[in-house]
Amino acid sequence: MGVTLAKGGNVSLSKAAPNLTQVLVGLGWDARSTTGAPFDLDASALVCKSGRVLGDEWFVFYNQLTSPDGSVEHTGDNLTGEGDGDDESLLVDLSKVPAEVDKIVFPVSIHDADNRGQTFGQVSNAFIRVVNQADGQELARYDLSEDASTETAMIFGEVYRYGEEWKFRAVGQGYASGLRGIALDFGVNVS
Repeated sequence: MGVTLAKGGNVSLSKAAPNLTQVLVGLGWDARSTTGAPFDLDASALVCKSGRVLGDEWFVFYNQLTSPDGSVEHTGDNLTGEGDGDDESLLVDLSKVPAEVDKIVFPVSIHDADNRGQTFGQVSNAFIRVVNQADGQELARYDLSEDASTETAMIFGEVYRYGEEWKFRAVGQGYASGLRGIALDFGVNVS
């Protein structure tokens, strides 16, 4: 079992697993209360340099499943979030991530949240975890606990470079402006 982090906490993935090259970033959640409309949460990744995506093609999500170089891959859209374990996951090959990339940010958004009247306040048991793909060992985990009654998207965590190391930070930052707000903040061109 890896390190369980509080909001803002970080851990060195490189020290936890020397020679780490490939990780699975798993995200999960359960719908707590609802208006009857189904919940569809979507995980994504923003491949960044200095707080901005390298370009629109570096925003990895259900309609663009891989980064241009193949270093980040979304494994597919889960429309219901039912079942235990990871509801959606992204694979990151750290050895292929371009040298100029300083972090990969992992947001989760509620699909069609405004029309459905849904927020993260209606979501429970939300988490992000980082797993070493070589041996299946969980290296880090962050269980989101705060009530996010107005937020329709959240940055769960980020994997980032610190010198020669790869680290993971538990972020837990909510956005009432949905995935569009996160995308715009990181420089994605949104129509």
